[in-house]
Parts: sequence; C-alpha cells; structure tokens
Amino acid sequence: MIPTRRLGSTDLELPILGFGASSLGQEFRKVRLDEALESVQVALECGLNFIDTSPFYGRGMSEVLLGIALRDVPRDSYTLCTKLGRYDLGHFDFSARRVAESVDVSLHRLGTDHLDIILCHDIEFVPMQQIVDETIPALRRIQQQGKVRYIGVSGYPQKIFRFICDQTDIDCVLSYNQYTLQNARFAEESVPYLKAKGVGIMNAGPFSARLLTNAPLPAWLKEPEEVKAAARQAAQLCRDRGVDIAQLALQFSLANPEIATTIAGSANPDNIRNWAKWAVAPLDERLLREVLGIFEPVHNVGHVEGLAENN
Repeated sequence: MIPTRRLGSTDLELPILGFGASSLGQEFRKVRLDEALESVQVALECGLNFIDTSPFYGRGMSEVLLGIALRDVPRDSYTLCTKLGRYDLGHFDFSARRVAESVDVSLHRLGTDHLDIILCHDIEFVPMQQIVDETIPALRRIQQQGKVRYIGVSGYPQKIFRFICDQTDIDCVLSYNQYTLQNARFAEESVPYLKAKGVGIMNAGPFSARLLTNAPLPAWLKEPEEVKAAARQAAQLCRDRGVDIAQLALQFSLANPEIATTIAGSANPDNIRNWAKWAVAPLDERLLREVLGIFEPVHNVGHVEGLAENN
C-alpha cells in the first residue's frame, strides 16, 4: 500500500504518489477513451487516490473524462484537486467573477458538489498582486459556501510562493519540475519556508517533462542542451545497471518526507502500475549518488517561465 502524509495544517492525508490527469486532456498525445477511463480506475486500484487536474488540461477534456471515470466511485474514497485561472496557452483570468464561474463549471464537469483543493494555476504569467487582492479573497468566499475545502497556488518559479505567502494565508502550494534528480530548487529554496508557515507542500513532475525517462525528449522541452546531455548520460548509466531512470527519478521525489505528495501523470495504465510498484520498492542509494554526480554540473539549472518579474 502506498504510504500517506499529512498536507500541511489541513486534515488531508494524501498518498505520497498522486495521479495527474493532464494526459487525459490529450496534452501530450492522442488518447483513446478506454485508455483514459482505465487509467483512472488503475490509479485508484493502486492507491493513487489523490487526483489532480485543471480546466486547462485539454481545455476542459481532462475534467470531463474524470467526471465520467469517477461517476460510480464513492466520493469519500478519493481526494480531488483542480485549478482555475489558466484556460488556454495564453488565456489567463483570475478575476473574482471568473473564479466563481470556474469553480461551478469544474464541479459540473467532475460530477461532484465539492472540491478538496483548488489552486490558482500558473500564477507566474500574470501580475501576482491580483492573486492576493482579488483571487484568494474570492476563493475564501467560495470556501465558506462549502464548494471548496482548501485553496492554494501552483507554478514553476520559486519566487511566487513567498510573494503570495508573505501577504496572505493559503492552505497549500504545488510546484512542478523543481524537485527532481536534476533540479532541487523547491526543496532548497521554498520547502523550509512553507513548512514554517504550516502551508501544505505538493510536488509534480518527478520526470521533468520526460527529461528523466527513456522516452525521446519532446521538441517543446525547455531545458538547456547541457541539461539534456546530462540526462541522457544518467539514463544510460541506469540502463547499464538494469534500472529505468524513471524509477530512480520517482523514488527520489517520493523520498522527501517534507513533501506530502508527488503527482505523476499518464494515460497509460501500465505506467501507473509500474509507478505504484516503484513507490514501495527500495531506493538504490549507490546508483542515486552516481546519478546525482552526473547532474552536479547542471544542478538547479532551469528556465524562465511566465513574466520576468516573477522569476
């Protein structure tokens, strides 16, 4: 069984490995309906009963398919997180009016009367003072109505978390691609600060957009060439030892006791079954040290995401 950890000061006990539903929205490839529905079923069977989605994923498709997949599943058997504010590649709206509309649309798509967590999605793409002054107060009002249990923010640059938490109270944050074998900025720059404030800490992207897998690197991957080269070298070392680098990457992210959950996404049921096995398998500490050594020259090297002022 996958272990659980408490999310900050909330009453949520989350599995250390959560299911990310972005792939259900065909964000990365075409997905068959049976694949999508089976992926959710397998995730729940394997204990990945924390599910993360967004109206941005598939421009609503991920939420719709999740609603269908979860239709006959008891609501108290899973924890559900969605987001708001980002609706297309360049379409952001964090206004109070859209907050209220977005929550109601997500509830309808997901077939539920409440969300366990809602996050302001990729806030680094907008002037963030609006999140403090307008978006979070609007979410607190919705929270008082019982539609949402806990609220937070998500994004890539580490600067965003202090900007928000220095000015207002939120329940949790979600960082992605910044606690991996190659990039540990989340743990080094933000986790101690967030823990001191009692903010729930969530991580996504342990494979860093396929960087830390044996899959061909996608053309849209934003990491610098030296990072890609180190990743290929590390993957080869793991192959030589009979290990999939994705296994080491996942286990590394899951091992941090300060991070409540790490979210990984796929519409391939076999991937999910593998992840569940890896989550409880012993970590090869010697191989980990060697791989971290390969990444040392590019440790914490990332890219700019969103507005320059937010990086």
